[in-house]
Amino acid sequence: MAFDVQKLRRFPVDPGVYMMKGRQGAVLYVGKAKNLRQRIKQYFASSGDARPMVPFLVAKVESIETIVVSSEKEALLLENTLIKEHRPPYNAVFKDDKSTINIRVTAHQRWPMVQLVRSGDLHKKAGKHFGPYPSAMAARETFDILNRLFPLRQCSNRELMRRRRPCILYQMKRCLAPCVKFCTKEEYDQHVDRVIKFLQGRNQEVLRELHAKMNMYSEALEFERAAEVLKVIQSIEKTIEKQRVEVRGGGDVDVLGIFRQGDEVMLTVLYYRHGRLVGARNHSLSSIVDDDGALIKNFLMQHYEGGTMVPHEVLLPVKVPEAELIAEVLGFQMRAPQRGDKRAQVMMACRNAETAFYKDKDLASLREKNLLMMQEKLRLLRFPRRIECFDTSHLCGAEAVAAMVVFIDGEKSSKYYRKYKIKSAVGGDDYAMMQEVLQRRYRRAKEDNDFPDLIIIDGGRGHLNIARKVLSELDIANVDVVSLAKEKGRHDKGITAEKVFIPDVKNPVILRKHSPVLFLLQRVRDEAHRFALKFHRQRRSNSFKNH
Repeated sequence: MAFDVQKLRRFPVDPGVYMMKGRQGAVLYVGKAKNLRQRIKQYFASSGDARPMVPFLVAKVESIETIVVSSEKEALLLENTLIKEHRPPYNAVFKDDKSTINIRVTAHQRWPMVQLVRSGDLHKKAGKHFGPYPSAMAARETFDILNRLFPLRQCSNRELMRRRRPCILYQMKRCLAPCVKFCTKEEYDQHVDRVIKFLQGRNQEVLRELHAKMNMYSEALEFERAAEVLKVIQSIEKTIEKQRVEVRGGGDVDVLGIFRQGDEVMLTVLYYRHGRLVGARNHSLSSIVDDDGALIKNFLMQHYEGGTMVPHEVLLPVKVPEAELIAEVLGFQMRAPQRGDKRAQVMMACRNAETAFYKDKDLASLREKNLLMMQEKLRLLRFPRRIECFDTSHLCGAEAVAAMVVFIDGEKSSKYYRKYKIKSAVGGDDYAMMQEVLQRRYRRAKEDNDFPDLIIIDGGRGHLNIARKVLSELDIANVDVVSLAKEKGRHDKGITAEKVFIPDVKNPVILRKHSPVLFLLQRVRDEAHRFALKFHRQRRSNSFKNH
């Protein structure tokens, strides 16, 4: 049922947020406006919104919900909250950055140490934080350098309290052994200060201190200790030399680059921390309604709003709407430089986005090739763009469940996964359980006109016949179905013999061990098994708790 345009005249003229909804109230797009009625009208006017994806969006809209707020700032924050909550398909939705890594110096403790922590845990952790390092490898490398150069403790607080003699790290000159008071607090704190200065990029200051200390030992004829300090100096200088090629000015700066072809977009972020390029992250997006400015605005809000570690400045490839308001909300400077070194940084980020875009598209082409091969090898009538796979799980018939996983274009799409509690089948009858779940799923599919291209059943010929019977009873003739049986029912890792049963063919298809089609089939089937088993274990755990 299409949206009734006549309702637009009853919409408010206040600032606020609008949610465009499709079938069964699914949120398709979230936007904000100074004047809600005027903005929403533009979507339906013949000369209104020229963005290429808008006609596809409008064709699916059945209702529009509005929320009026008192200011543009409130609308900006509410829009970001609703996008994160509903993850609409026509908005740019970026992955949460809780997986990025930071380095923490526990400066609040008597004997501080260096740790790696995830960005999502920073609010729980006291101390001084440095990062984020988008690459875990870059964070680990820096962490290892710190442990090698500065002899701070690496043991837990409990171990520190109970130790009565120094560990092997003291003998390796990797720790000052504060656990047994082999150093003074002042001596230990000097190394803590050097760690912090090193992480802040104040390397020359650290080197000056160490040179002074080495000279002091030399003048006191303590040549062995002077030689130890010299080794540290040489190690720091070697580390600085490795990093020097990455320097692009001081401070913490994030640089955004963008590349797009139609509604396919790649957005790249280069992370500079204390003047050094420490990593990059790519975000691939499809079917995006927003133009470049609005897309980057959404990225800034989702990526930085409420964040613990934010840069001093963000460099952008284009100007974004309401830049001053966003900067006020997020608490950092941002600009779209037109010339100079900063513009060169942005152009480098854009080149990285372009490179990542074509690399991503090459992977997409490979997946398409594998799906075409699957269509040929399994004699499918349809190109298997959307695949649904089913598996059941139970323990001697108890807590019987089933699960459906979905792969689209060769990649899993977890938002479409479904769990089923088995209601009617009893006694651990696998066939009856599979029949029940297939009937429930495809009765609903007929109502919603929501069919896959291919159904994969985890099982043998009998399971395939059950699936064919269900589809026949529901009068569904336009969906391919196959079953995949692992050798002796095994679900362990590694290469095993597989049999693919297809309708009206006596002998199963045997795919070669390294076939990309077999690899994809196994991925889909094993994901269904994992998801079903996880649900079954949750049910058993809840059952034990209730008893």
